[in-house]
Amino acid sequence: MKGFQFKTYEAPDQSPFDKLFEIFKELIVHTSGDFDEAISWMRELDVEYKLTDEKYTIDDFIEDLKKKGYIKQEIKDGGGDGETKITAKTERAIRQTALNNIFGNLQNAGKGNHKTKTLGQGDEKNGEFKEFNFGDNIENISLTESIKNAQINHGIDAFNLTENDLVVEQTEQKSQMSTVLMIDISHSMILYGEDRITPAKKVAMALAELITTRYPKDTIDILVFGDDAWTISIQELPYLKVGPYHTNTVAGLQLAMDILRRKRNTNKQIFMITDGKPSCIKEPDGNYYMNSNGLDQYIVDKCYSQAKMARKLHIPITTFMIAQDPYLQRFVNEFTEANQGKAFYTGLKGLGEMIFEDYETNRKKKLK
Repeated sequence: MKGFQFKTYEAPDQSPFDKLFEIFKELIVHTSGDFDEAISWMRELDVEYKLTDEKYTIDDFIEDLKKKGYIKQEIKDGGGDGETKITAKTERAIRQTALNNIFGNLQNAGKGNHKTKTLGQGDEKNGEFKEFNFGDNIENISLTESIKNAQINHGIDAFNLTENDLVVEQTEQKSQMSTVLMIDISHSMILYGEDRITPAKKVAMALAELITTRYPKDTIDILVFGDDAWTISIQELPYLKVGPYHTNTVAGLQLAMDILRRKRNTNKQIFMITDGKPSCIKEPDGNYYMNSNGLDQYIVDKCYSQAKMARKLHIPITTFMIAQDPYLQRFVNEFTEANQGKAFYTGLKGLGEMIFEDYETNRKKKLK
C-alpha cells in the first residue's frame, strides 16, 4: 500500500541527561560561560516546567556533567573547592550545536578547499580532457581515453602507446579562504532590552566550527571591537560579553587588514557584525575622540578611508547590519560602495543563514 501515513508526533527518545544537556548548552552561552548562573536558571525552569523527577534531579545532572568531563572544579589557593567551570569538551559541544542549529545538517566533505572557475592543478575532476603536457599530474592521465587514442592513431593490430596519445582529465583549481570575523561588543549590543550579542556569538561559533571541520585549509580569525579592537580565540567565544564601550569601527578594520596582510591565501574577506554607528576613533597621540550623537563626519570619513584601503588590498567587506535606522543604513550603503563589498540589513533572525550563504558563495569564486 503506497501513500503517506500521519500519526501523532513522537519526540525522539533521549536520556534524562541528554534532554537537560541541550538546555544547559543554550543557557551557558546566554550566561557567557557562568556555570552557577546557568544552573540557577535550570532550577527555575525545572520548577516551572518539571524538567526532572525524583529519579533524576538537577543535582544528578551536575554529577553526570562532572563524570563525563563537561565541567571541572577549580581549587582555591588555600585549598578547598573553588569555582565550577566548563571544560574544552563543553566548548566544542556548544560550537557543534551552534553549527547544527544555524547551518542545518551539514556533512563534512573531503579536503574542504574552495572551488574556483579556473582550470588547473586540483583534485576534483570536471569531466573534460586535454593533451598531456610536461608537468601534468600523472595520476590524472585517463587510461581509457589514452588507449582509445592509441588505437585510432596506430591501429588495433600494431598497438603502440606514445606520449602523444596521452590525455589527462582536467581538474578544477582550488583556492583557500582567509576570513576575519569582526563582532561589535559596544554597549548598544544589549540596549533596549534586546540581547544581540548572544546571536552574534552563536554565529561566530558556528562559522568557526564549519571552517575548522569542513574547510580545514581555510583560516578564520575573530576579533571584537569596542573602544579598541583585539583578537580572541575560538575557545573564548562562549565567554564573550558586551562592555561599556563606544564603537571604534576603524580600529576593528585596521586590525582585520593587518591580520589578512600576513595570510598567504589569495582569497581574503572580512565579515562585520554590528548594530551601531561608529562613534569612536583613537588619535595618533593615543587619545580617544568619541561622539555618540548622530553620525560624526570626522569618524565616518575615517571609516570610508579604511573601506577604500581594504578595496586596494582586494579584501571585500561584508557588513551584517542588525540595526534598521535609515540614517545608519545610508552610512552602510556609502561604506559598502567605498569598498565595493556587500551589506545585509537584517534583524537577529536569519543572521546565521545569511553569513553561511555568503561564505559558501565567496568560496566558490576568486575574490577581487
